[in-house]
Order: sequence, then structure tokens, then C-alpha cells
Amino acid sequence: MASLDASARMDLIKENLAEFLNPEILEDIIKEGRNPRIYWGTATTGRPHCGYLVPGVKMAQLLAAGCDLVILLADIHGFLDNLKAPIELVEHRVKYYRFAITALLQACGVQTDKVEFVLGSSYQKSPDYIMDIYKMCSLTSEHDAKKAGAEVVKQSANSPLSGLLYPILQVLDEQYLNVDAQFGGLDQRKLFTAAKEWLPKLGYRQRAHLMNDMIPGLQGGKMSSSDENSKIDLLDSPENVTKKIKKAEAAPKVAEGNGLLAYVEHVFLPVAELKGKREFVVLRERDGLEPLVYSTIAQMRSDYENDVLTPQLLKPAVTKALTDILIPIQEAYNASKEWQEITLLAFPPPEKKQKKVKKIGTRYAGAPPEPSTAAPPAELVDGVAGVNLDSSAKS
Repeated sequence: MASLDASARMDLIKENLAEFLNPEILEDIIKEGRNPRIYWGTATTGRPHCGYLVPGVKMAQLLAAGCDLVILLADIHGFLDNLKAPIELVEHRVKYYRFAITALLQACGVQTDKVEFVLGSSYQKSPDYIMDIYKMCSLTSEHDAKKAGAEVVKQSANSPLSGLLYPILQVLDEQYLNVDAQFGGLDQRKLFTAAKEWLPKLGYRQRAHLMNDMIPGLQGGKMSSSDENSKIDLLDSPENVTKKIKKAEAAPKVAEGNGLLAYVEHVFLPVAELKGKREFVVLRERDGLEPLVYSTIAQMRSDYENDVLTPQLLKPAVTKALTDILIPIQEAYNASKEWQEITLLAFPPPEKKQKKVKKIGTRYAGAPPEPSTAAPPAELVDGVAGVNLDSSAKS
């Protein structure tokens, strides 16, 4: 796709976006024949799962459109977000994320030579950055900081002050990563609009913002690393993938809110196009019928709503498409001893709880004698036992 003209490059950048703020910023860069520099950030907290395929595929499209991609491994952000990640594990998790995201992008059919990984703490402790935090704090109200981070930072009645710093850091990252745009989920919209307003207050330019949809998880809600039933790990076995997709919610004839159809739209069709042929195949061998072949999600939704495409047909097709993407990721994992070692350090298995020995007391028949309660030996003073003069006088 290196030979795409300006219009085709923008079409690929815009595909499947839920919203695009200030697209003219990137349009002007592309018209000038330059490559937009776009960043996506992730806090290195929970273990990456298949929900990361949605932003991952969009980043693969950005790379195919000739963009320079910066991936921020936000270690400090992760620690600030209500202390999600123990600081001792952050360094190991950063390395795990780098392995996983690189393998994910390569599994989508793109080269990763134009990907730059940046560790947040590599610049977020510099004097200039710290001074800009102070400046931004003086110009931003508590209300506005809470509003900006409402969808991405855990908030409670007595939230730690660190939650207010989180959006300020993310806004400043656009300047210190020297990017033209930031990409993220639709849940970051309030933060992105805050960036448009806050950066010019410090004399910095506005950036464009690209947002992908928040697609449903397997059980209908958001896919979460803390909910085993809603997520599929990048290293899950084919058996586990099959089992979890079989349990996925997929009401017959209801396309709205169907997580499996959303995956076809945002992951499988775009990946197929990146690899050369945009199509999604649904086999119907069991019914003795020709396979259903889709190149658009609109036709697929129509067939699903009309019961031509049923959940029983869709789930095996999704299982195969997802397994095809996961296989090269898992092959990369199995070939890398370093990645395997980092996995155990970054996400150590929980310690098994030891059974407590139940105390049954000492006052029962056959119980061993209680320990002696005799007074301890006399205290030593300069190595000589103290003498009880009163008792010796009576002897």
C-alpha cells in the first residue's frame, strides 16, 4: 500500500473511526507529501487481550497509510491510575507489552519498522515536563480535570490526587512526543477535547484526534482484562478460544450490540484487506451449502437479521478468523525465551493459599501437658546470676 495516493491514504486513516477531530491537520500534511506522526498510548497495567486487536488493527492501517506510529508505554500513567500496577512490576510489564504489541501488528500483515516505542518515564520526569505540569495545574480547575478523565480514570468519593494528574500528563504527551495526532478509544473523547483547549494555553499547537468505537465484549459489555469470561488472551489455546466464543452472547436476528459482528467489522475484514483480499468466509458444509463470502459488514448484518447467517454459523467462522491471527503471535512467543521469562515476571501466577491448621484447644482428654509456666531464670548481671538475699537469709 506504499503507492497509495493522498485520497486513498486518508480513506484508510478514516476507516471505521467513530470520530475524527480536526482531520484537516492530517490532510494538509499528506497533501504536502509528508507522513503524519500519530501516537497511541497504553498504561502498562493488565495483561493485553484480544480487545487490543481493535486499536491494533487501526494502527496497522495507519502504518499501511504511511504514517509514523509512536506507541507510548505509559508506565507512570498506569501507576497514577488508582495504583493499578504495582511499581515493582511496571518494568517487566513494559517489556511484555512491547513484545505483545509488536507481534500483534505483525500478525495483522504490516511491517513494524516505522513503529517507535517510547517509555513514559523516559521524559515525564524531565525538568521541562515537570514545569509544564505545574503550569497546566495552575490553569486547570479540579472540575475540568475530573471531567477530562471521567471515562478513563477510576474516580470515587475520595479519589487520590494522582487521578487529577493523569489527564494533564496525557495532554502534555502530545507535545513532548512531537506528534501531529493522538489515536484512542471513544471513551477518551473528553480528554481529547480538553487537549484541544489546554495545549494552546501553554503556547503549544492543537493536534488531531482519532477515535475508534468501543465494541462489545463476548458477554455484551466492555472486554476487560479482569473478567475472564469477557476476554480472550493473546496466548489462549485454540481450545480455550473455541470454548469462549461458543459462550459468547449472540441473539439470533439481532445485529445491534453483537460483539462477534463487531469483530468482523473492526478486525477481520480490515486484516483480510491488509493481507491482500477483503473477505470473511462462513462455511456451511454441515448443511451441504456453498459458503457465505462477505466483503462488507452491511451485507453481513442484513443476512444476520434475516436469519441467513445464524449464530451457529457465525461462531465457528469467528473462531477460525481469530485463531488465524493468534497463531503467529503465539509462534513468536514460543520462539522467544526472553518473552516467556518476562511473562512470569510481569504477571506472576497467584500464590496458593496455605490451609490454616485448625486449633482444637488443649483442654480435652489425652491432650499433651501444657508448657511449664515456671518463672524464667534469674536475670544475668555482668554474667553472674542475681542472688535473692531474702530467701537465702531464711535457709
